[in-house]
Amino acid sequence: MAEHKYTNELIKEKSPYLLQHAHNPVNWYPWGDEPFRIAKEKNLPLLISIGYATCHWCHVMERESFEDAVLAAVLNESFVCIKVDREERPDVDSIYMQSVQALGQQGGWPLNVFLTPDGIPFYGGTYFPPEKKFNLPSFLDVLQFLTNTWKNEQGKIAKQTEAVVNYIRQSSTREKSTAELDDLSFDGEDKALELFENHYDKLNHGFQFQQQNKFPPSMGLSLLLRQHHRTGNPNSLVMTENTLKAMKFGGIYDQIGGGLSRYSTDYRWLVPHFEKMLYDNSLFTTALIETYQVTGKQEFADFANDLLHYIDRDMTSKEGAFFSAEDADSEGVEGKFYVWSQEEIEKVLGRKTASAAIPYYNVTQNGNFEGKNILHLTHGSESVANEIGMTHDNFLKEIETAREKLLTVRSQRIRPLLDDKVLTSWNALMISAMAKTGRVLEDTDRIEKAGKAMHFLLEQLREPDGKMLRRYRQGESRYDGYLFDHSATAVACLDLYEATYDPNYIQTAKELMQRVVEKFSGESGAYYETTSDAEELLVRQVSGYDGVEPSGNSNAALAFLKLSAYLIDPELSKKAENIFLSFYEELMEYGLNSAFMLQALHLYLGGLKEVAIVGKKNDAATQSLLTTIRTGFLPNAVFAFAYEEEVAQNAKTIPLLEGRTLHQGKATAYVCRQGTCLPPVHTSEELLKLLSY
Repeated sequence: MAEHKYTNELIKEKSPYLLQHAHNPVNWYPWGDEPFRIAKEKNLPLLISIGYATCHWCHVMERESFEDAVLAAVLNESFVCIKVDREERPDVDSIYMQSVQALGQQGGWPLNVFLTPDGIPFYGGTYFPPEKKFNLPSFLDVLQFLTNTWKNEQGKIAKQTEAVVNYIRQSSTREKSTAELDDLSFDGEDKALELFENHYDKLNHGFQFQQQNKFPPSMGLSLLLRQHHRTGNPNSLVMTENTLKAMKFGGIYDQIGGGLSRYSTDYRWLVPHFEKMLYDNSLFTTALIETYQVTGKQEFADFANDLLHYIDRDMTSKEGAFFSAEDADSEGVEGKFYVWSQEEIEKVLGRKTASAAIPYYNVTQNGNFEGKNILHLTHGSESVANEIGMTHDNFLKEIETAREKLLTVRSQRIRPLLDDKVLTSWNALMISAMAKTGRVLEDTDRIEKAGKAMHFLLEQLREPDGKMLRRYRQGESRYDGYLFDHSATAVACLDLYEATYDPNYIQTAKELMQRVVEKFSGESGAYYETTSDAEELLVRQVSGYDGVEPSGNSNAALAFLKLSAYLIDPELSKKAENIFLSFYEELMEYGLNSAFMLQALHLYLGGLKEVAIVGKKNDAATQSLLTTIRTGFLPNAVFAFAYEEEVAQNAKTIPLLEGRTLHQGKATAYVCRQGTCLPPVHTSEELLKLLSY
């Protein structure tokens, strides 16, 4: 067992990120009452340093500063230091990220914020280098400046903290909207399309905003599919298809092992920031399988399956839950695990297979990343096969062989860190993606894997009173769940219902959203991020921002709408309406930041259709109706199903099924919309006609 010169309070934690810092010479504390008590007793400022286990620049700052004995001595003498895993405590992270932005700094991680003993920020930033560079002061200079300021300029600090607190509280306050239901329209969706078109990169695909980096716009692509479905606008579909393929073929996608990296550092999707996050891969899978539904093009289903094979192999626990992320770094070098030299590939593959793989993956002697190659595709397999004089079938076999051999060799390298904690909301996103993929492709194994993960969440991360917890690791479930944890799990249950027709999923979703109403309700009609009895922080925040992951309010709106249909409960629909009205300006003016909530609004504005199907076992007509609702892209409807003998029992949980029978002894679909039910139908053609109204 390795001997460590230093050990601090983080050694008692389960978070991989906190444990990474447990042997720093800095006297770190986890977030809690103790460091604040010490700061008050000694009248010292606090440093709260926030990051996550797979954060590259967090690793850099640890090596450069937090492992440095001189800097640690300064920190230990003049500050009380707290480490926070932002993925465990998004509430803490959000407040102090907002604080740094209020101080005129750009946000990001590592996030380093200096506080008074009362927890009020007065200075902050992200990465501070050990020596002055990048137009940034050295970390030691920052610490000396703040130590002097704390001792000699308390008046300046008091003025700064007052301004920051006022800003945070003002920006976190959400007034009840003056908008009315009649104001809700597709204008926000259409304006979002216009913004996507204006920022579309016609050469490299995706969307080019101010920053150099390109992030996967998966939620936006799912919104564009809905816009195309509603209007027939061909450009929405073209942008979606091209962007998905550009990411799948680019270096941002792991061509050998599968999986999408967090973002591309260039416009061409070539050089990724190599870390892989569960939420990115969940949302990307959803966009892929929905595009398959819309286009019928097999390649998008194949893309989704390829990604999910990566999740099965590298990101799934033996209990069936999903891990959080994989690091960008291995052996202290970003991307080392993923890149190849031409010589390596030739040696591993042999002449024949290498002759196919090298041009297909664009491998060169000089490489495209620090002398090595990030594998990526620029030409289709048929084109490359023709170019090298090989039949297409033989070429595909060689590429499959190449991928298997390279994956085998790569698996023997030192892997990047796996952040193996299980986060409730991120698991819910992947469960939704898997349930949809399994349903659309009639893949029962995929549906079972989604169900197994949900079983884990409900068994290990749900308490007897119905409360979801945030994080599980090594047998410990901890931290009260946030709005996103509860509402995303409810949405995942609804997606699993449409894949399995197990009414227990509807019941669980109902219970979760009842808890949301009881514990998270706000005055504006939107819902707070934390419960009414949660730890008291500087502010209790409300958010509808769909950034790299959808917001808790966006998921809540979708869950309320779908449940209102299943439960025939218009009050739940009103709760969704109140969320839309609360975020009316954001939805109507800048939908790029509300792409998931706009999907929920699309369901609402499209006149949500309630479909109940009653069928017979081993019956072709029943199967035909089910295939229609399971495989088609029908974003304006919810679907309930039961066999004739199960209707009465299932209707106790799902009122939408109540009173439904086989009409004329045949499998029957009932379609209702906004309180009006249409005549029952028996064929897929008739059902699709009703759903098109």
